[in-house]
Amino acid sequence: MARVLISMTDEFLGTIDEIAEKEQRSRSELIREALRTYMYKTRRTRDLAYDARNASILELLL
Repeated sequence: MARVLISMTDEFLGTIDEIAEKEQRSRSELIREALRTYMYKTRRTRDLAYDARNASILELLL
């Protein structure tokens, strides 16, 4: 697995560590899951906007 170096404030890292400890997960696992969720939601929002635009065009054509 590739390693990535990111910068964040100590406070933000502390919050991540608190959540990871409560959920009994590693910091890396928590961050990977957060990024997967972000990418899914971003993709879903983009897809819904695309679908809405196509529906509007279709309504105009009908």
